[in-house]
Amino acid sequence: MDFMDFMTNKKRIFSGVQPSGNLHIGNYLGAIKNWVKLQEKYESIFCVVDMHAITVPQDPEMLRKKTIEIAKIYLASGIDPKKSMIFVQSQVSEHAELMWILNTIARMSDLFRMTQFKDKSGVSLDSEQMENILTLSGASEDMSYVGTDNKDKIRVDILARRYFDSVNKVGVGLFDYPVLMAADILLYDTQVVPVGEDQKQHVELARDLAKRFNQKFGETFVVPEVHIKKEGMRIMGLDDPTKKMSKSASSEYNYISLLDDEETIRRKIKKAVTDSGSEILYADDKPALKNLINIFSAFSGKSPREIEASYAGKGYGDFKADLAEAVIEYLKSFQDKYDSISDQEVLEILEDGAKKVKVLAKKKLDEVKEKIGFIV
Repeated sequence: MDFMDFMTNKKRIFSGVQPSGNLHIGNYLGAIKNWVKLQEKYESIFCVVDMHAITVPQDPEMLRKKTIEIAKIYLASGIDPKKSMIFVQSQVSEHAELMWILNTIARMSDLFRMTQFKDKSGVSLDSEQMENILTLSGASEDMSYVGTDNKDKIRVDILARRYFDSVNKVGVGLFDYPVLMAADILLYDTQVVPVGEDQKQHVELARDLAKRFNQKFGETFVVPEVHIKKEGMRIMGLDDPTKKMSKSASSEYNYISLLDDEETIRRKIKKAVTDSGSEILYADDKPALKNLINIFSAFSGKSPREIEASYAGKGYGDFKADLAEAVIEYLKSFQDKYDSISDQEVLEILEDGAKKVKVLAKKKLDEVKEKIGFIV
């Protein structure tokens, strides 16, 4: 299919997943399943964002393996390369080039506000603390000035030392990756970005950078809109229902991978934490059970209240056994499709996708270079 076959009057969307960890049912229900629907309505670009993945240490062979795995999951889920462009981020160098240009208009304060950086790095200071550190020039090695009048400076010095100890352990890539995400989005004149609530802040940064560039150099970038799925439930960890299910969780009992076999799914659900009491109730004061019922609902098509009613007088054993079978049955067709796709087929689709999006990427980057004074 020629690139021009993809050019339509539809609005354009862009989204992607990192090839790290194990993609789980929360990723599928919260993002990929929605993308399959969106590709019917939008001109769709879906990326395997491997450049984002290396902001934390990765094993090179595993990274290559996971990149192919994520692309296979896209295809097995129903993302159609005849309807959507699918590619690997690192195979389109314009992403990195645009990121560097956007770095020149991004501000340190923009990035310090990013909550995901704080969560992943363990570095967290509010704006007042940061201002104090910068105003008082950080930590002093000479503590001989200690006195009543210097208590505030001593407090800030200690805070600064703790801060810089933390910062020195964090790679620049982790700090700067929201700018790369902005480049991913703006490079394709993306109009709509489907993301989870935890990524909304990064899309807001992309909007800010687009406006900032347009104001300085003239209209260049489309200012994208955020698309957050309204319907559906947030899937929480099986071992901790207060936190979102995570593909980078330290325990395999936190998540159900899309590629888990039947025995593993049964074992994980059997070990899933539950609440006090023995009744199967869908209630806010029973977060563990509510999460399991939400999963059951998503994979069975029944409402949470229908599930609650059907287990009146029954215990956790019956409920968990049936939940496991519902998940297994749903994932079977997905896994069969996944197994039918060869690595070579995936590589050909990714190569074709990269060629298609590069036409868009080069055109936009050349426009940007022209605006800022580069020789094109």
